[in-house]
Amino acid sequence: MPVRSRRSQRQYCVPIVLLWACAVATATLPAQSRPSGYQLSPETKSRCVLTLNEAIHAEDFPTAIHAAEALTRAGRAHEVTGPITERLANETDDRKKCVWARELVRAGDASKVGVMLEILSKPDTYGHVHAAESLYKVDAIGDGNALRAARGKGRDPILQIMAAGALAKHGDRDAMKMLRARLADPDLKTGRIAAWVLGRIGGPSDIAALRDGARRSSDDLTRCYFEHSLAALGDAEGLQALERNLSNENELIRAYAATFAGDAYAVALAPKLIPLLDDPVMDVRVRACQTLLVFDQPPRK
Repeated sequence: MPVRSRRSQRQYCVPIVLLWACAVATATLPAQSRPSGYQLSPETKSRCVLTLNEAIHAEDFPTAIHAAEALTRAGRAHEVTGPITERLANETDDRKKCVWARELVRAGDASKVGVMLEILSKPDTYGHVHAAESLYKVDAIGDGNALRAARGKGRDPILQIMAAGALAKHGDRDAMKMLRARLADPDLKTGRIAAWVLGRIGGPSDIAALRDGARRSSDDLTRCYFEHSLAALGDAEGLQALERNLSNENELIRAYAATFAGDAYAVALAPKLIPLLDDPVMDVRVRACQTLLVFDQPPRK
């Protein structure tokens, strides 16, 4: 998740933009330039696909869902539908149901939005954060009522942020105001989730607050949320931090850096992602595969 950085859940989250030096082109590129892609060798591409198709069948839930996310984001939805449909049909945990449903929506089954909305509307709050986050990730809000209720006063701060993120994608200005207010929250464990969202849907006006959050962070894991979001918004120092984080000793930071490199389409980092295919941690390998396959596609508009 962006989500919360519980090692046991590895963020179903949760997710770098332009460049400077690249192993395949030594010239320095201006921050505003846009790369055209990075062509993987057939061997590397095949290795990435094989790794993800093995990981999607893993018993470990975070590994399997991250592999599913990687395949759908890499345009290989046909490889996701079968395994994930079966898992969703047999799932009883609302948090996991939200995430399986989310990936089926990404694979083309819009009917599964109803699974997330139903869980978000339950009196039992157990699955609410995952439902709101999943709705945010697939850009769906239904009629918006369940998300507006989740964003309401007195609700869990992380739930408020994820609900606001989903609504903000649909033009809700009050939701954007809430996200920016949460970005400055004295509690950095809350602020970093707002940073995670604004790195994807914010803009240049958020850079100063993100820099402030990075300065206020006393540990590398919290700081990386702000750094990676800065990079996603085109900040050169943020991108430099993201590059360093690809080799951080903390496996979560490496995984987040690998993910955000793809979110920002920072193709100059591809040569530094390829060694992560041999990382001792499966989740890092999966995230590196995801981003490399994203780079191998036409650039996002």
